Amino acid sequence: MAAESGTVVTEEREELPASGAVTHVHHTRSQSHIQFQPLTHTTAQWQAPRALAHTRSHSHTQFNTRSHTQAQRYGCRLTHSLSAMTKGERGVQSSAGKPMKPSEPLFPKTSPQTDLSQKLSVCGKLCFAIGGAPKEVAASATAFFLQIYLLDVAQINAFQASMVLFIGKAWGAVTDPVVGFFITKSRWTKIGRLMPWMVGCTPFLVVSYFYLWFVPPFSSSGRFIWYLGFYCLYQTLITCFHVPYSALTMFLSTDQKERDSATAYRMTMEVLGTLVGAAIQGQIVASAHTLKHCPTHNTSAGYLGNSSGAEIVKSLVRSQDYLSHSKEVYMIAAGVIGGVFLICTVVMFLGVKERDDPYAPKTEKQVPFLQAFVLVMRHGPYLTLTAAFLFITVAIQLVQSNFVLFCTYAADLRDHFQNIVLTILVSAVISIPLWQWFLQRFGKKTAAFCGITWIMPFTMMLVFIPNVVVAYVVAVSSGLSVAASLLLPWSMLPDVVDDFRLANPYCKGHEAIFYSFYVFFTKFAAGISLGVSTLCLEFAGYDTGACKQPAPVVYTLKLLIGAAPVAFIVTGLMVLLLYPISEDVRLRNKLCLEELRKQSISSRTVEDLSNV
Repeated sequence: MAAESGTVVTEEREELPASGAVTHVHHTRSQSHIQFQPLTHTTAQWQAPRALAHTRSHSHTQFNTRSHTQAQRYGCRLTHSLSAMTKGERGVQSSAGKPMKPSEPLFPKTSPQTDLSQKLSVCGKLCFAIGGAPKEVAASATAFFLQIYLLDVAQINAFQASMVLFIGKAWGAVTDPVVGFFITKSRWTKIGRLMPWMVGCTPFLVVSYFYLWFVPPFSSSGRFIWYLGFYCLYQTLITCFHVPYSALTMFLSTDQKERDSATAYRMTMEVLGTLVGAAIQGQIVASAHTLKHCPTHNTSAGYLGNSSGAEIVKSLVRSQDYLSHSKEVYMIAAGVIGGVFLICTVVMFLGVKERDDPYAPKTEKQVPFLQAFVLVMRHGPYLTLTAAFLFITVAIQLVQSNFVLFCTYAADLRDHFQNIVLTILVSAVISIPLWQWFLQRFGKKTAAFCGITWIMPFTMMLVFIPNVVVAYVVAVSSGLSVAASLLLPWSMLPDVVDDFRLANPYCKGHEAIFYSFYVFFTKFAAGISLGVSTLCLEFAGYDTGACKQPAPVVYTLKLLIGAAPVAFIVTGLMVLLLYPISEDVRLRNKLCLEELRKQSISSRTVEDLSNV
């Protein structure tokens, strides 16, 4: 029996060095003692069990961890303990009391350090970033041109246009938490848990987007119902794409640096998508907003002057022909953007692999959605970040949606607005890498303050000095702030999720709640601001289809571009002062989560030994 036992232990010793753990075996007839030494002391690797003592009558397992880890140096207090590891402590014998076969290793091989950090390739980051571009292409087109399209091409009145914009945005906001709820209930498939949502909704999204830019042969009230219905449908489908795509960041890697890098790629591509959307839409439909069709007087306002009947008829015919041309170019632009959406989604599907955190603490019972929602809504850093960027997003949305109207009617820049928009977005694309470097060097909170305050003096400058040269200077400077407002919230939100995971280590699978409700609040606020701003134009006397607007409309547009955004930005930055996750806190959270993963690995190792 001793010889047999000695043979088994010897063969096991030959098996174990493959994992780099076993260094010494001492065997006697009455007792076997196997010693393990820890692996290389790196931040991302776990401390292997130091000793395993086995006797015929009983078994005892001991685990020794490093006494002074980096996490402890930063004052980390772990909420997850190793007590669960004692659950199934048993010997390494089989149920029949026979020794294991040599083909079954006593201690399973561990993943290398790169598996813990989950490094991402440049190709993977690019494919992930490309997936987010089409949403921004469509969002750019709707943000800059939907309002003026509804007023001047579809020719519904300003009150109806405000209702379309507000109800559509509000509906989109309501669908965000609903989609987030269903995502948390989704099961993992061969292509992941989030990818089926994005791939499945894309064809329907393209169709709804196209019909949003189609003018039906209905009366004004009929067209109002048409646009309201398709805008709500578009918002629902874009939510089904955007919420899982935003949450996908947490399923690319467990490494904060890798997620930040992927976010920088994503934001660069999304700003580039915004640029492409503005370029496609702006260059194709620019001819729909020139003065070529305008008569000497505003016939749409009922002013006929002293012109003859023939001149008036010719003017009306010319105006109708130009309106038909405007409808055609908007549909062409919608078709092109729909094609871009399909191509980018296919690239993302082929190049991105969705994966769960393999080393997260396991929980036997999933936390219910309502309970998880309450936990999220009580998480202070999340509420502070959401409130701050809610105000900042409203400010940027006000500038975006009213900028074309401002250039057309208040600044006499209707022949330059598409190039000014492109200048803003080119500046934003170029400055994304700058802000990525800045936030790594000085911290995300500092980057947010520096980047977003930059836009305030320049928007006021454009209001008071509305000429071409100043407009281009303002466009270049504003691009820096636009880039910061796009990059920073999506770079800071994963840090909030990590902070929540550390406080609630067993509340897993609810990342979509953070992203869906963040989008919900910002969309809802943006919808209110758009609806109110369009109503202000209605009260000021906006004349649908007119080539010139009355003075109160011009004054209102200046307020919507200058004073209102500045007030919202100042409010948002005041709230951001309360954001508690500094760079020191972020680093501490990172080290604590790594410690949790190491402990989870150790716990799973004991379970594997117990099962053996």
